[in-house]
Amino acid sequence: MPKKKVKISKTLLKKKKTNKVKKIKVKKIKVKKKSKKPLVKKIQKNEKVDLKNDTLRIPKSNEQKPEIKKVKKQETEKKQYKIKDYVVYPKHGVGQITEFKKINIGGIDVETYILKFEKDKANGMVPVNKQSHLRPLSTINQINKCVSLLKGKPKIKRSMWSRRAQEYEAKISSGKIYDLAEVVRDLNKGDDLMIDQSYSERQLFEKAYDRLLTEFQIVMNTNLEDAQKKLDKALKRNLEKQTPKPEIKTEAENVPEEGFAK
Repeated sequence: MPKKKVKISKTLLKKKKTNKVKKIKVKKIKVKKKSKKPLVKKIQKNEKVDLKNDTLRIPKSNEQKPEIKKVKKQETEKKQYKIKDYVVYPKHGVGQITEFKKINIGGIDVETYILKFEKDKANGMVPVNKQSHLRPLSTINQINKCVSLLKGKPKIKRSMWSRRAQEYEAKISSGKIYDLAEVVRDLNKGDDLMIDQSYSERQLFEKAYDRLLTEFQIVMNTNLEDAQKKLDKALKRNLEKQTPKPEIKTEAENVPEEGFAK
C-alpha cells in the first residue's frame, strides 16, 4: 500500500521551534580570597597538653625575676627573763642567763639569750622569739610534790626495753619536773646491788637524777650535799652514808693519862 503523505502546517513547525530549551547565561561572581590563618596543630587522642603551663609560659627574653625583700630586723617580742635568772632548757637542763646579745644571721638581726650551763661547762643561745621553749624554775610546792612522787612505788610497764627507753627519753627532754621525777622513781634501784641494771638504763637514770638535783639545789637555795641528801632520802638511796655511826669509846680512852706506865 502506498504511504499517505501528511501535511504539516507552518504554524506547528513554529511551535516546535519555540519549545526548544533556551540557554541561560550564568554570570561569574568574583569571590574574595580569605586571609591565610596560622596553621593549628591537630592534637591526637593520646597526646596530653597542659593548657595552664602553656598560657603561663613566658619566653626567656621577657623573663623577670621576682624581687626579694630582705627583713632587716627580727619581729619584736618582749623579754620574759632577765640577766642572772635561772631557766630550764629541756635539752640541756638548768642554765643561767648571762647576757643579751644581737647576732646577724642571714642579714637579719636576731636578739638572743646567752645561757651558761655550769655542770656541762658549756654556753647556749636561744632566740627571744623562741623563749617559749624555756620555762622558769619550779616553786617550793612543786619540789615538795616531787618528793612525794619519789617516795611512791615505781610503775614499770611490761613492754620491751627499747620502747620504754624512748618514753623515758621523751619525758627527760620535755623538761617538766614531774616527768623527771617519774623517770628517777621508775629507774631507781636503791641500795639493792643484787638487781642488774643495764648501761642504757643507768645512763638514763643519771641524766634525769642530775637535772632534778640541780633544780632542787637552786630552788631550795642550799649546797649540793644537802640537796642530794633530801633527794636520796626520798629514794631510799645511800642510807648508810646519811646515818651517822655512834661513837664507841675504847677502854684506853676512858683510862686517865696518869694510869699509863712510863
